[in-house]
Amino acid sequence: MTPYTPNSIREVLSRLPLFCELNADEINLLLPGVREYRARTHEILFNKGDRLDGIHVVVTGQVKLFMPNQQGTEKVIGTMNAGATFAEAVVFLDIPCPVSAQAMQDSIMLVANKNVLLQVLDCDSRFARKMLASLSMKLHQLMSDMETCTLMNSVQRVACFLSHQVPEQNPPHYEVKLDTSKQTLASRLNLAPETFSRALHHLVTVGLIQVQGRTIRVMDAQRLKQFQV
Repeated sequence: MTPYTPNSIREVLSRLPLFCELNADEINLLLPGVREYRARTHEILFNKGDRLDGIHVVVTGQVKLFMPNQQGTEKVIGTMNAGATFAEAVVFLDIPCPVSAQAMQDSIMLVANKNVLLQVLDCDSRFARKMLASLSMKLHQLMSDMETCTLMNSVQRVACFLSHQVPEQNPPHYEVKLDTSKQTLASRLNLAPETFSRALHHLVTVGLIQVQGRTIRVMDAQRLKQFQV
């Protein structure tokens, strides 16, 4: 595939949520410090403890953030899809990365160097607000995941996850298409894969969901939401 040029990088950045409000001059400030990175499926992008020099933006594909342990298993922190950014906090705090990252699919990323990002932050308060909003959303999600994993049983955790996937229109029933493996999702919910499967089976048995491959159909959104209490 043809490598990205400055013009194509400019076009990609202008479409991404974090950068879309920057004007042409501000995006031009970023270009000298933005490099393309292509990763194959299962490739490790960086390891826990590494120091990073720029934030990562997923253009295509999917990246898993996880914490490995000495037993050889892992705790999935989150999955980053196209348009997502990650590693903002560790870059600006200049601390070792607390997680590892792995490409779950063939992926294309742009890595924006810390120094050029600081230049744009100095020039545009809107970009600074968007960066803060991005970090705040990640913190909110992390706290929500911690609450889910510590206060709910396995069935409640799965019901909670599915309830959070409801479309904005709040329909009475809807479909959830899993964008990652059930094993990865189980790890994110701090469940063993077999426990996750049993929880899904229980929700099927009580008539709340139907499962077909990676598609889960929620039959009654209101009952599912009440089920997690």
